[in-house]
Amino acid sequence: MERPRGPAVLCALVLAALGAAAGRPLPGGAAECTARTPARYRLTFAGKWSQAAFPKQYPLFRPPAQWSALLGAAHSSDYSLWRKDEYVSNGLREFAERGEAWALMKEIEAAGERLQSVHGVFSAPAVPSGTGQTATELEVQPRHSLVSFVVRIVPSPDWFVGVNSLDLCEGGRWKEQASVDLYPHDAGTDSGFTFSSPNFATIPQDTVTEITSSSPSHPASSFYYPRLKSLPPMASMALVRLRQSARSFALPSPGMASTGNEILDGLSVPETPLDCEVSLWSSWGLCGGPCGKPGVKSRTRYVRVQPANNGTRCPELEEDAECVPENCV
Repeated sequence: MERPRGPAVLCALVLAALGAAAGRPLPGGAAECTARTPARYRLTFAGKWSQAAFPKQYPLFRPPAQWSALLGAAHSSDYSLWRKDEYVSNGLREFAERGEAWALMKEIEAAGERLQSVHGVFSAPAVPSGTGQTATELEVQPRHSLVSFVVRIVPSPDWFVGVNSLDLCEGGRWKEQASVDLYPHDAGTDSGFTFSSPNFATIPQDTVTEITSSSPSHPASSFYYPRLKSLPPMASMALVRLRQSARSFALPSPGMASTGNEILDGLSVPETPLDCEVSLWSSWGLCGGPCGKPGVKSRTRYVRVQPANNGTRCPELEEDAECVPENCV
């Protein structure tokens, strides 16, 4: 007859089960990080949103092109701040539409308390222009080796750039540096096409999608550049590992990262060609001329988008045609 199992036996079974679970692959196919110590990094965000690179509807005032504060987290693979083709949380919706970070910060902190999946939250100051820089420092641990963050595009309906679950650990080693080009994404909560579109909620809510030169495929879109195969990077991110010493750190590769909030005047900026866009023709005007002789009628159109960066020039804005005068005297 089998004896009842005592507390010591049950404890051993629980520990064995936990050990087996720890040996399983992490969710999402992520490899387990076996680094022995935490690591600190300096994160530099660099805006590349210039009028030369993105000439269409470039915001110059009320408000001019700029970036919100950066908000992110160091976390494990069972947490996601945002992910392409998935729905954003209510907190991220508030951040993407209005730049309000309070609800999003509470969501991140709750995930850390409930699931132990978030090691720490980090932030960096806003950038008051489209081409400035901002920086912060963060810490990752073997259990929390992934980094995610978001920065809102200002002004915009619900657009942002960011990084999703970038792993800074390679087996048993921390990466010395990492860099990522950033492209615009739509949070799927507002249906505006342009930077200054009024609020127009997307019902039902859509998933996160990347905005490209042809998607949304609508001429009114602020990112619609049919001549381009892909958009130039709107921003970039560089992470450089800091040494354990409080006053020394690893120097970044040339051109990778710098500090401060300076404008990136010294860097080469891509020039995106913007073709001229004109309206439809107006109706023909009255036919003018003496009776019995051919007359002339005219119609006009106007420029909707001025060309830039060697884009296609505007066509003629006025056209004449022969006609037969009516009701002449």
